[in-house]
Amino acid sequence: MIEKFKEFKGLDILRQRWNVLGAREQILVMGAAIVVACALVWWVALAPALKTLRTAPEAHALLDAQLQRIRGLQQEALELQKAPRIQGDDAVRSLQSSLSKALGDTAQVSIAADRATITLKGAAAAPLAQWLAQVRHTARAVPIQAKLTRHGGARGDAPTLPVRWDGTLIMSLPPSL
Repeated sequence: MIEKFKEFKGLDILRQRWNVLGAREQILVMGAAIVVACALVWWVALAPALKTLRTAPEAHALLDAQLQRIRGLQQEALELQKAPRIQGDDAVRSLQSSLSKALGDTAQVSIAADRATITLKGAAAAPLAQWLAQVRHTARAVPIQAKLTRHGGARGDAPTLPVRWDGTLIMSLPPSL
């Protein structure tokens, strides 16, 4: 291998050119080579490492937040697994009673197989949100489609009106056994 390297003609040519240069020119070429070598070390080794060090705390905080969210979802899943199974008929009764208690006459429900269609007319936002969270746990009802229109809330210089919702929600219910 070393013999092949010695046979390489390009190295001999470089040596000859080096020897032809004057002392001042050799110093300038060496300085340029050192500058190029330092720039390569900076761009290849140091700059990416420093960038990683600068962005690490932000990335760590983001990953911690994601981990907390995942742990919360895991805890919720474990609680749902421990909860007693609910049958379709019980889910329908639970859904209907909680709907009338939470939203009163602003919501109507119709049941078809394992789907519940809830029609909203002027339903208040806060009770609607609470009801959705409640029926997810009590009736195991999961929204699969929503077509809602928002009314009220802050609009420019107008006084703030309470937010109300009109539209339909389609929810999936547990199957009847």
